[in-house]
Amino acid sequence: MRNTANDMTPFIGFIGAGNMASSLLAGLVQQGVPGTQLGATDPDPDKRASVARIDGLLATADNATIARRADLLVLAVKPQALEAACRSLTDALSDREPVVVSIAAGITTTTLTRWFGRELALVRAMPNTPAMLGLGATGLFATEKVTDAQRGVADQLFRGVGKAFWLESEADLDLVTALSGSGPAYFFLFMEALVDGARELGMPVELARALTLQTAVGAAHMAQDSGQALSELRRQVTSPGGTTEQGLKVMEREGMRRIAREVLMAARARAAELAHQLGDGSDAR
Repeated sequence: MRNTANDMTPFIGFIGAGNMASSLLAGLVQQGVPGTQLGATDPDPDKRASVARIDGLLATADNATIARRADLLVLAVKPQALEAACRSLTDALSDREPVVVSIAAGITTTTLTRWFGRELALVRAMPNTPAMLGLGATGLFATEKVTDAQRGVADQLFRGVGKAFWLESEADLDLVTALSGSGPAYFFLFMEALVDGARELGMPVELARALTLQTAVGAAHMAQDSGQALSELRRQVTSPGGTTEQGLKVMEREGMRRIAREVLMAARARAAELAHQLGDGSDAR
């Protein structure tokens, strides 16, 4: 996948220059991708100015300008604005075969194909907000038209902001959305509850927050770096008859595992519902 005959680096363009696009661009630059091979479009001049700080990056308000150059084109607009963006690109892409990556939740490749008016090489991605810190988890699905080289560039795009995981089935993206896409909020709620509980029991809120956050960071690193099963790590911390055991008994008694399963089921169902509302069921023509 080449931009010119003399340049082996693909041109990566973004439709939309918001927070996630900015994070992905920063990740590419950190991997050594030159700014001259990057471009972004946005109607907001402040957002264009922000990404234009990358030396050599092409920032414009014209979607077609980016689309005509891109070897990999990232659709980084809100789901509600995606149909208009896709339809505005049909002429610019009429004689080109870039790989198109969508990070819009709920919009299927079937819907994207209909909006573009023809079959393109499509990748759907579900990144999460920690990607903005380089700690993201992204689920990826590619259609059959995507080549190995195109998958490699898409993989590079998201590994620059964390870890990327390829899926065999597009339907699995709904569960990825429920688990890692929405997941940070679940952890934030649990941490919030721990802080509130400690405060109600007499601990200063600043100390409760600091202890909670550092404990969460430490536990995540242990789980990621140890290579051990989560259940084994839990057992190692749980002394028979000790304080941890008593706390865990309450969590088990109150049905934490059931709650986690129901949370994922509800979020997955909503992801599928949004797909129907935003694309598959809203504009059949």
